Amino acid sequence: MKKITGAICVVLLIISCETSGVGAGVSSKSNFISAQAADALGRMNDAMADAEKDITPSEEYYIGRAVGANILSNYSLYTEDPALTAYVNKILNVLAINSPRPVIYNGYHAAILDTDEINGFSTSGGHIFITRGLLDAADSEDAIAATLAHELAHILLRHSITSIKNSRFVGSLQQVAGIADEAAGLDERVRIFDESIREAVNNTLDKGYSREQEYEADAAAISLLAAAGYTPSSIVAALESVKAYNAAHSGGKAFPSMRSALQSTHPSPDDRLREVRKKLAAYHNLADNSTIRKPRFAAALGK
Repeated sequence: MKKITGAICVVLLIISCETSGVGAGVSSKSNFISAQAADALGRMNDAMADAEKDITPSEEYYIGRAVGANILSNYSLYTEDPALTAYVNKILNVLAINSPRPVIYNGYHAAILDTDEINGFSTSGGHIFITRGLLDAADSEDAIAATLAHELAHILLRHSITSIKNSRFVGSLQQVAGIADEAAGLDERVRIFDESIREAVNNTLDKGYSREQEYEADAAAISLLAAAGYTPSSIVAALESVKAYNAAHSGGKAFPSMRSALQSTHPSPDDRLREVRKKLAAYHNLADNSTIRKPRFAAALGK
C-alpha cells in the first residue's frame, strides 16, 4: 500500500510540475494552479476516498451471495441426502462458535456440490461449499472439519474482502491516472504510469488469493480445529486427499480451480503440507481424540 501511495505522489508531482508554468495556462504572477487542475485534484481526492471506505458486514454478505451464485453456475448442489448437508453444517457451526467471530451477518452456511472433484470454496458472506468427492475421500469427521476450517479461515481473515479492496484501490489509481492525463496533458511519464497500473489490476484479478493467504488460512484452520476439540493434525489427511486426487487426475499437477478474484488458487498440496507440519509442532501435546466421532461419521457417510 505504501508503494502505491508513493505512486500517487508521482502523479501529483506530475500535475504540479505541468501546471506551474505559463504554458499550462497558469499566470506567471500567480501561485495558484488552474481551475482545470484544481478540479482534477478534487476528483482525484474523491476517488481515493471512495477506495479507502470499508466494506460493511451487509455488503460482505451480498458480495458473498453473488460469488456463491457464480459458483453454483459452475456446479450443481447435491440434494440427494439432506441429512448429510445437515451433518456438514453441524461441523461448521461447531467450528464457527469456537472461532474469534462466531456471529456474522446472516450466519454461516455450508452446502455440498455434486461433483467428484476434491475441493472447497468460501465467500465473504459466510457461504462454504465442499464437494461430494471431498466427502467421499474423507476418512474421518476431523478431515471434513479440516477443510471446513480452512474455508472458514478465509472468511475470518477477510481474504476475499482484501482482494476486493485492493482491486478497488488500484481501480481508483487508474481513475487518478486518467485525471492526471486530463489535467497535465498526455505526458509520456503519465502514460507509462497508467499502463503500469492497468497491468497491476490484471495481475491482481488473475491471481485470486495469494500463496501467503492460503498459508495463513491453513495456520488459522489448525487453531480453529484445536479450539473446537478436533484433532489439528487432521489437516494433513485432508491435504493428502487433495494430493492423491491431483496425482490421479492431472498428472501430479495442481488441480485448477475457477479463476476469479474472489476464488482461491491454491499452492500445491506439497507446499501446504510442508507449511502445516511446521505449525503442527506447537500442538504436539494434544491427543488424537478422533475415534470418539467415528460412530456419527459412519452414520452420516455410510462408512
